[in-house]
Amino acid sequence: MFMPKSVVICAVASLAASAVAQQPGAPRNDLPQPYRTTRDWGELPKGVQWAAVTAIEAAPDGTIYVVHRCFQNSCAGRSEAPILKYNAAGKLLASWGQGMFLFPHGATVDRDGNLWVTDARGDKKIGHQVFKFSPDGKVLMTLGKAGVSGSGADGFDQPTDVVVAPNGDVFVTDSHRNGTNNRVVKFTKDGKYVKEWGKKGSGRGELSEPHTIAMDSRGRLFVGDRENNRIQIFDQEGKYIDEWRQFGRPSGIYITRDDTIYVADSESGPDSGAHELPGIRKGIRIGSARDGSVTAFIEDMEPTAPDHSGAEGVGVDSAGNVYGAVVRRQMLERHVRK
Repeated sequence: MFMPKSVVICAVASLAASAVAQQPGAPRNDLPQPYRTTRDWGELPKGVQWAAVTAIEAAPDGTIYVVHRCFQNSCAGRSEAPILKYNAAGKLLASWGQGMFLFPHGATVDRDGNLWVTDARGDKKIGHQVFKFSPDGKVLMTLGKAGVSGSGADGFDQPTDVVVAPNGDVFVTDSHRNGTNNRVVKFTKDGKYVKEWGKKGSGRGELSEPHTIAMDSRGRLFVGDRENNRIQIFDQEGKYIDEWRQFGRPSGIYITRDDTIYVADSESGPDSGAHELPGIRKGIRIGSARDGSVTAFIEDMEPTAPDHSGAEGVGVDSAGNVYGAVVRRQMLERHVRK
């Protein structure tokens, strides 16, 4: 059975014998790094260069979707396709989404292989929406009002990410930095509003820039509460379960079928006024969604830069290769086991 944001291979199973399981606590910089990094994977359309890459999602059939922001850091007025579909070898199979997005952000693939993508900006004509695409790029569903910042049952303000449960229920994290909502919104598989939870704050169940969301094998929701430097864990009705801080400042979360969790920390380091974690290096921390242990760390190439430079999005393919979606440096990184 295919689980959202999941793949079959455990990329770090062998680390259990070589790294001591770490219980929830402060993030560490000294964990094993069992990967080698390449930055030349993926055929691009003719004349196109990587813009800010924001999401990588593996589909049940082995194909891989990459979402980027057309040119530099925006799709406004651009003709490039923000959605690129690849085979496992990096051959470009298809591309789409031209003219549909301003600021494509988070994404997920559901158990039927459909791709969901959020647009975290709006300009009165497009944006502030979530799109569901078939594997060949057909729009199957749209949530939110085009270009309209809103709240309640039919509006979003800068939706950041989306995940789909095995029964088809849809969960959207809503509001980027300085957004108005700071919530998780639940919909049925048909797009009917069910409920929401969260408000601006730092207390239990409160959120400040919910930047990413993923689901484990038990159906628990892992929300990257980025400005609070924590992951909050909820059930599907919004009941608070726990919070974890040992994975750093979460920009992206990916959980595989065996509950290996990959967390991209793109912002730790010097505090620029957004409550970053001083002394913590940027990179992708890897561990267990079952017990919160952290066993590996793919350090970013600019781990202590004051700029927000690390991978924001993270994905894992069926072979266990880890992909980092890098925004500021505008690149796709691929990490292969040594």
